[in-house]
Amino acid sequence: MEEMLRGAAVVGQSGGPTAAINATLAGVIKGYFESREAVTKLYGMKNGIEGFLGERMCDLGSIFSDEKGDVDTEKLSLLSQTPAAALGSCRKKLPDPSAEPEFYEKLIALFKKCDIRYFFYIGGNDSMDTVAKLTKYLETSDYKMRVMGVPKTIDNDLCATDHTPGYGSAAKYIATVTQEVIRDCAVYTVKAVTIVEIMGRDAGWLT
Repeated sequence: MEEMLRGAAVVGQSGGPTAAINATLAGVIKGYFESREAVTKLYGMKNGIEGFLGERMCDLGSIFSDEKGDVDTEKLSLLSQTPAAALGSCRKKLPDPSAEPEFYEKLIALFKKCDIRYFFYIGGNDSMDTVAKLTKYLETSDYKMRVMGVPKTIDNDLCATDHTPGYGSAAKYIATVTQEVIRDCAVYTVKAVTIVEIMGRDAGWLT
């Protein structure tokens, strides 16, 4: 059984925003308030790993605390229903740990500075790539941390998940818009051909 680490946590959002990404963030914040015997503080990275490298962070524990120091359920509910990415986002790809170890040494120094022992990263493919590279480097380091990727992508193509938050809301939106386009085109005597471009990388689930 692994030892329980005690220290601060940090969470960030990365990649494209979805209607569900803040609900995922709300889940991480709720988890913090339920785990304070191990997690002493919860930081939010502003603009993902890019913001963390620039030491742009906020104290999410304080922001979402009520007068008694417990979670403010009203604020948390509002966050979960707010579109876009509340912490801001980025699309920064990390270098290979074996090619640029000095980059990760800087990251570790920042983790140590804030006593961060838990790292949560919300996003899709590139975000999970960040998680994988950081995990790989930490295996060669004596600094103990837990690194967790929290899935969010409209592409629905992350390994080992049956679905990802973001996909459902995107699929519903596309279905609604497509129905509206069909009805708009049906009002004229001249038939129309309409091309609808849909995102989704190589997965094609939305299409």
